[in-house]
Amino acid sequence: MQDRHEDIQKSYKQLGGIGSFYDGIITRSTLIGKLMDSIIWGLNKEMAAKWINDALAPIPDDFKGKLLEVPVGTGVLTMPVYQTLKEAEITCLDYSADMMNNARKRAEVMNIDNITFVQGDVGKLPFEDESFDIVLSLNGFHAFPDKDAAYDETYRVLKKGGIFCGCFYISEEFARTDFFVKHLYVPKGFFTPPFETKKSLEERLSSLYTETSVNNVNSEGIFCCQK
Repeated sequence: MQDRHEDIQKSYKQLGGIGSFYDGIITRSTLIGKLMDSIIWGLNKEMAAKWINDALAPIPDDFKGKLLEVPVGTGVLTMPVYQTLKEAEITCLDYSADMMNNARKRAEVMNIDNITFVQGDVGKLPFEDESFDIVLSLNGFHAFPDKDAAYDETYRVLKKGGIFCGCFYISEEFARTDFFVKHLYVPKGFFTPPFETKKSLEERLSSLYTETSVNNVNSEGIFCCQK
């Protein structure tokens, strides 16, 4: 596990450094990324690594089933993980063709050939009921305009006994982040209210899933549920 963890961390640094402005921020591989993590999110290096590691921890090292990631974004956080899952069947979906193309190119560079890329809407997923063993969502739900549909659809396509995990912004945990979200991220269209609190997220997920765990690192809400 430690070797895999170290390899993934190295990939984050490399991919963030050569990737887009967004990638540099989310991986803290650029100066602006480190400053934004500190100023807006109140995170240091250890805290930033923790939310990423905790959000991805439910994916077993030897996972061989079907996994859906929505939205995949540029794939900067997940492609290093998928590179280690040689026998898994992975589907990556995003509404943005541009973002998904970045993820596809990244997969090609890393020689990952067990991924299918699909453009689509999380509120109307183009998959049959109970299709996936794991549904992963990193930093997507705070941007989705129809969050109720997103919760319903991710639940619908997950197999019984399957895992829904990931992370996204939650409010009322770190005042400085709440300020920037309200006055910068929402006006720019990056985030879409209403937002979950830790309590509301626990209640919502518990109403759907048999087992639910919700934690946070400042305003990053991290969850893992079993259907």
